Amino acid sequence: MNNKKINSLLASIQSFRGEMPKSRFKIWLRAFLLIQFSVIFSIYFSHDIAAEYFTWERVAITTLLFIPIGFLMSYLVPMRANIELQAVTFSLDKIYLFLIWLLVITKLLASYLYHTETVADVIMCIIIGIMAGRLGGIGLRVRKLKIKHNFIKT
Repeated sequence: MNNKKINSLLASIQSFRGEMPKSRFKIWLRAFLLIQFSVIFSIYFSHDIAAEYFTWERVAITTLLFIPIGFLMSYLVPMRANIELQAVTFSLDKIYLFLIWLLVITKLLASYLYHTETVADVIMCIIIGIMAGRLGGIGLRVRKLKIKHNFIKT
């Protein structure tokens, strides 16, 4: 390969890498993860509700109680407006990632090792509530930054 082709290839790779951190991609990824967790946890909830360990009302109430916590956690996500890309970029929030992994591991221990299904159900509600609240908060913050920097196309 000659230098011109190599430079062109490197430019396209850098362009692709520049596209990855855009808010739209990361928001859709978070939404997909929330849907995925919700589907998996709904199966667990169905089994536990059928066995009378929990109720759908408790699922709804517990989940709703943790949405504001997730919303507040969205302020921990570092984000900025990238003028060149005309997009909002943000990076990984390590506290959130650690918290979700800790809760998932605790849920697995509660249900499979200690057989405390009610505790596992509460943990699943906490995870869904935090994920939903955080996703909503990030979406609102991204929208505000886009409006502030005139990134929204009309």
